[in-house]
Amino acid sequence: MLLHIVARGRIGRSPEGELVDRYLKRINWPTRITELPDTGGRIPAQDPGTRRVVLDESGEVLGSVAFARRLERWRDDGVREARFLLGAADGFDDATRAGADMLLSFGRATWPHMLARAMLAEQLFRATSILANHPYHREG
Repeated sequence: MLLHIVARGRIGRSPEGELVDRYLKRINWPTRITELPDTGGRIPAQDPGTRRVVLDESGEVLGSVAFARRLERWRDDGVREARFLLGAADGFDDATRAGADMLLSFGRATWPHMLARAMLAEQLFRATSILANHPYHREG
């Protein structure tokens, strides 16, 4: 299953960008990042069998194991792509949130969107590590 991050804003050469690269390079699943301008730009066409996950402060707050199990279930059900949408500073409109298969939150605190991208990359690495029984994740 492809793990595809579609994010508003260019991360460039920054500490957050280095973190994103570090974690995505460690993932054994196929990954892709699509960067869009802060406004405008086109979200890539979505193939059938794609799950859309919108990062939003009102979304589900999942622990790492629960997040891994969600990805595992999608993968085992034949989902071809898990697409993670990260908005610009103002987030998403109601229509985008309503069209999501899942709203995901990294807690009730507000995070800068570039840092949220690095946090997502780490959680994707952690989730795939959990599913591979890799010792990176330590529960408890």
